[in-house]
Amino acid sequence: MIIKYKQLLLLLASIILFTACSIKEPIIQANNNDINNLAKQAKDDFMDQNKAANDYFSKYFKPWNASKVSYSKLEAIWGQSYKNKTVYLENHRIATPEWFDKQIANSNFDQYNIAPKKAIMLKNANIRVLPTNSPMFYDPTKPGEGFPFDYNQNSLIKINTPIIVSHLSKDRAWAYMESSAVGGWVEINSIAFVDDKFIKEFKNSNYFVSVKEKFPIYDPIFREYVKVATIFPKENNKYIIAKKDDNQNALISYIDLNADEVEAMPLTFNTQNRIKIAEQLINEPYGWGGLLNNRDCSSFTQDYFATFGKFLHRNSKSQISNGKYLDMSKLTNDEKKEFIRKNGVPFSTLVYLKGHIMLYIGLKENEPLVLHDMWSVRLKDSDGRKYRHIIGKTSVTTLEPGIGMKDYTEESNILNKILGIVVL
Repeated sequence: MIIKYKQLLLLLASIILFTACSIKEPIIQANNNDINNLAKQAKDDFMDQNKAANDYFSKYFKPWNASKVSYSKLEAIWGQSYKNKTVYLENHRIATPEWFDKQIANSNFDQYNIAPKKAIMLKNANIRVLPTNSPMFYDPTKPGEGFPFDYNQNSLIKINTPIIVSHLSKDRAWAYMESSAVGGWVEINSIAFVDDKFIKEFKNSNYFVSVKEKFPIYDPIFREYVKVATIFPKENNKYIIAKKDDNQNALISYIDLNADEVEAMPLTFNTQNRIKIAEQLINEPYGWGGLLNNRDCSSFTQDYFATFGKFLHRNSKSQISNGKYLDMSKLTNDEKKEFIRKNGVPFSTLVYLKGHIMLYIGLKENEPLVLHDMWSVRLKDSDGRKYRHIIGKTSVTTLEPGIGMKDYTEESNILNKILGIVVL
């Protein structure tokens, strides 16, 4: 165990060093003891974990306690407004009004919430804004647009997640659903409908959470690559997942999981576990809205804290309501750093700017460091042309990633855009 723990510290240290080199950032180099000290700076008792976990599971199972999808119809059809924008499809051709009319008609919102049904996810699945797998890009020739920024991708949802379904698309290929954190369209073959008997067996109050990223499970053939923060009820020495019968109804199924893949939820919020979860998530490829079974900035923070029983909302703006928000928008950059030094709690504080969120992990030689899933650094060449230096992964950086790079400008500086912190 001691050897493994040192290996985790070494890996985190090496990743910080690699990140520093890859973006030419004058980040202060770290060693094993530095990372250990950063993790120790956190407060183990920053939350009442039993209370937080009870709240988490109350929200997690909320769709099964609901009588219908909670969004108003107007809220549910928000994605149809893309018809008024210039959107490019997978062939980089502009989506026609006829294309949008087809998607909107197939959405079948005349049936919204008329006969809702409770269900469960059979696998990890994309949640789409419109009921189609076609991507929707803004002008893909512009920096920061095109892949991976598919605006038809609302989120990713994990296997075993409880949901409630409002209705099906006209072609019955898609289900409009809501989970505890997000709603939208999922493919019909990714869900099964549950009854009271299934819910009673599944909700056994003995919940385990995955602490390993993208490991395979079998039932008895391959079912899914499981992501960190996936929940499995445990019964005796087996773990519960759902499978479906010929009528799309959910049945209880039991699988085996290894001891290093899941632990009782919530994990104790201590130094060893903080590093364990970070080690699983760091260096993961960036995935806009969970595209390709990866994470974006807010799903990283959401899943990181879920393992410890802390519920966070799905997007960065909503996450500022999950703790005590401290406004920094009127401060200078130097004042922002000093404010975070004074008020930030390592591994328990989120740093927020419009469209992005980061986990503050502590100070190295008085420089605040953050762990976040980021796509790129914005740059501008001598002719004024904007472009992106792609990071595309979960990384440890300062609050000014990319500083010192060729074509770096103050316009590129994330620190300029930081609006506040959230002490969880």
